[in-house]
Amino acid sequence: MARRWPSLRLWRAGSLAPLVLFYVLLTLLPVLNLAAMSVSDVSWAAGRSHWSFVGAEHLARVADDAVYRAGVRNTAWFAAVSVSIQMLLGFTLALLVSRTTRGSTLWRMVFLLPILMPGIVIGAIWKLMYDADFGVINQVLAWFGARARDWTGSPELAMASIIAVDVWHWTPFVFLLMLAGLQSLPPEVFEAARVDATPWWRELTRITLPLMLPTIVVTLVFRSIMAFKVFDEIYLLTSGGPGTATEVISFSIYRTFFVQGRAGYGAAVSLVTMMLIAMVVVLALNLQARLARRPA
Repeated sequence: MARRWPSLRLWRAGSLAPLVLFYVLLTLLPVLNLAAMSVSDVSWAAGRSHWSFVGAEHLARVADDAVYRAGVRNTAWFAAVSVSIQMLLGFTLALLVSRTTRGSTLWRMVFLLPILMPGIVIGAIWKLMYDADFGVINQVLAWFGARARDWTGSPELAMASIIAVDVWHWTPFVFLLMLAGLQSLPPEVFEAARVDATPWWRELTRITLPLMLPTIVVTLVFRSIMAFKVFDEIYLLTSGGPGTATEVISFSIYRTFFVQGRAGYGAAVSLVTMMLIAMVVVLALNLQARLARRPA
């Protein structure tokens, strides 16, 4: 038996080697290239890139960039509000559908329709609906005697309009994960609660929510990361305007890279953003660990 161990180790190493190589090529190398670019001035001439080392100059300028600070502030607000609404709606809808015996398949299909649409289609639909002159939303308001509003052109309404689109788009995703989590819970626990005549609110707070905590945290982390990377809705509906009302981090990076051609500074902004997102993930996972250790 002892002679077989070296061959077993070699077999394991050989099995893992393609995965490690795949990870290095697709994850580690791009991050290292981004880090190298963030400490350089990068320009293109005659089809070739020219790099000049500038040290931490780009990283130091990120903190003083008013547009980036507005992007961080708007992104944090957007993520907090939109993800909170999506988690609440998604969990509520999943809870209702999981307890529905008739028509549950139909409801699932209806709820999943928005997430099946491409982002460009969603942007086009909502751009027409939000149109200040002939949009359907303003037409409905006119039927009730309310005045028309510039939903994407007003600094007071633009971010709320983007959040509404994101909630409509991504609540089905949360609903799908929550429904899968609810359907995987042990039914005998709920049967025992019903035998004991446990009130529905106590069953929800003492049984369902604690058992669903891992699913809730994973969904929350995943949706928060996706919300921090929001781009489609901003690009298609407002392009970051009016002013910096809907300026978000991803759009700032896009504009820095591809409109202004400042690749070095754009890489520095991307690196800082990646660190911010990593901090959010670590905080969420630490919160999950603390809640899991807390006595029931």
